[in-house]
Amino acid sequence: MTAGMDEITQLALTLPVDQRAQVAKALLASLDDPADSAEVHEAWTAEIKSRVDDITSGRVQTIPHDEVKARLAADRAARQQR
Repeated sequence: MTAGMDEITQLALTLPVDQRAQVAKALLASLDDPADSAEVHEAWTAEIKSRVDDITSGRVQTIPHDEVKARLAADRAARQQR
């Protein structure tokens, strides 16, 4: 870390928690590439549409949440007995 970066870091660490969170959020947001963000959004939109189409067409069947939880609990219990 350069001296300037170290100085900024030390200064930021003196801020209250909520202000440090705002600074961290701003710094992380500055790393996002807008082109990547648009591509990711477009890809997720296509994926969601595909999954909805699969469900509405009957190509796939959903599993009720309670059933999924029960299966996971049974799998976990079986692994713990090994």
